[in-house]
Amino acid sequence: MLSISSPVFEAMFYGELAETTDSIELPDCDYDSLLELFRYMYSDEVILSGSNVMAVLYLAKKYMVPSLADKCTKYLLDNLDPSNVFSILPSAQKYEEKSVVDQCWKMIDIQTEEAVKSEVFATIEWSLLEKVVERDTLTIEEIELFKAVDLWATKACERQGLAVNGPSKRRILREHVLKEIRFPTMKLEDFAGIVLNSELLTNEEIVSVVKCLGSAASSPVGFPERKRSGFQFDIHQCFRFNSSSSVLCSSGGIHAISFSVDKDIVLHGVCLYGREDSACSVELDITDSYTKSVCVSKTGEFSSELLQGKRDQQYNGYRVLFNKKIVLKNNTMYSITAKISEPPSVSLRGAHGESSVQCSGVTFSFIDSEYSITRTNVFSGQFPALLFSLYKQ
Repeated sequence: MLSISSPVFEAMFYGELAETTDSIELPDCDYDSLLELFRYMYSDEVILSGSNVMAVLYLAKKYMVPSLADKCTKYLLDNLDPSNVFSILPSAQKYEEKSVVDQCWKMIDIQTEEAVKSEVFATIEWSLLEKVVERDTLTIEEIELFKAVDLWATKACERQGLAVNGPSKRRILREHVLKEIRFPTMKLEDFAGIVLNSELLTNEEIVSVVKCLGSAASSPVGFPERKRSGFQFDIHQCFRFNSSSSVLCSSGGIHAISFSVDKDIVLHGVCLYGREDSACSVELDITDSYTKSVCVSKTGEFSSELLQGKRDQQYNGYRVLFNKKIVLKNNTMYSITAKISEPPSVSLRGAHGESSVQCSGVTFSFIDSEYSITRTNVFSGQFPALLFSLYKQ
């Protein structure tokens, strides 16, 4: 059975250099992962978990069982989220799983803040830290990225038994990483209250950044002065409304809208209206209206941010992004439902919505949903934007 399933085992047992001893040792694997490899070879089934999937993937690659490697890859993609992306990425790179590597970087770009605030980020290798801070496509306020980098340096000092102070952290980070932090794009109060307390910068660097923040700099600062562009790739936004207005909103209502598209798309997320410096709890579902099956569910706590609206207008809202690829088929009706829990307050709602909107070559058709028990409908309410890309097989 092992020879039939694996050309490596076949060569080991029957090849020209076949083993002749009564037993063969496999020193580079553990019992649990080897058990899953054998389970798959004998029964075509495998029990994968977060703790064994990488070891099983290694064995599937080593013993040339591509169908098992594919199952491991699918498991990784289905379970990828900001909390584990930095633990999955290094192994995916090591085993040359390009689809997983690409999805990891995409998630890091889209959900940067959640990813760098994960426990795993503080333990990543310096080489990976370097690649992260170099990226222009990160979607995060620079002060939040700096805090994550400073925490990484603090933890690295502790692991190496060094004093946790500015010089030690700077030596651990090395000049290149520090020079990739875009201090001139920070707010002056954040720079003064957070960066200065880290003691990472020299007096000369502090003076040059403060001058830049005060628009008094006439010479190069030594740090990038342009904000990160954020994740752009092939993400488009479909805006439903032509304007918005402020209304008193209650908490816990069910907002819903139904829609269809004339081309297959990948739905990456949904934007919601909010208010400045607020947070809310969201329970959101995308459902196939015909089969009533749930395509994706997303539940979590979200902080408001300044989002880009129609005709370069900006608004305060929440971005609810999905952790996996959601393919929506053309000419199929889908429903978005969201329960938004936040303190009753004055918030935005969309106005002058349209039943048909064309975005980047895709026509979105909206109709009222039977699930909505709020004032969200085609012409007003929630869901100002849908984030999508064209589906490519």
